[in-house]
Amino acid sequence: METHDGLDALVRAIRAEEDGKDLRKDLAKNMREALKPGAAQAKSSIMAMVSTGRRSQPALRSSIARKIRPEVKLGGRWSGARVKAFKTKNVRGFPNAPKRTNRASGWRHPVYGNRDNWAHQRGKLEWFDRAFRGREGIYKQAVEQAMNDMARRIASRAG
Repeated sequence: METHDGLDALVRAIRAEEDGKDLRKDLAKNMREALKPGAAQAKSSIMAMVSTGRRSQPALRSSIARKIRPEVKLGGRWSGARVKAFKTKNVRGFPNAPKRTNRASGWRHPVYGNRDNWAHQRGKLEWFDRAFRGREGIYKQAVEQAMNDMARRIASRAG
């Protein structure tokens, strides 16, 4: 059975229970917990990026790291669990910092104090992707374990 189909079936079973809302919260919490080591690895990876920034501006690396977290959605258009780097809305006018610093092509920005000159900058190549490379199976297994634990919990009620 495909994991996504299994998750949809599990969510339907939870909805049928009296305390379904509490069960959904527990499942989401356990799935997020399963992904926390991956989020920590991604945070560590961005913090290892070389910095040549000025002290007068907010720290880009720590701002990106604060926006990395596990996300779980149960039901609706998308069901699943993932680690996501959310946009950095109020950091240096650079909302797409997580995406741009991960790209091989980097990004362009105006030179500080001179709007006519532009600089091309590269971040740490694939810092987000490399944080998970080789560990995908570990995180998938941990999420599936959380799903199986909840399925057993529901099945044990039925007798």
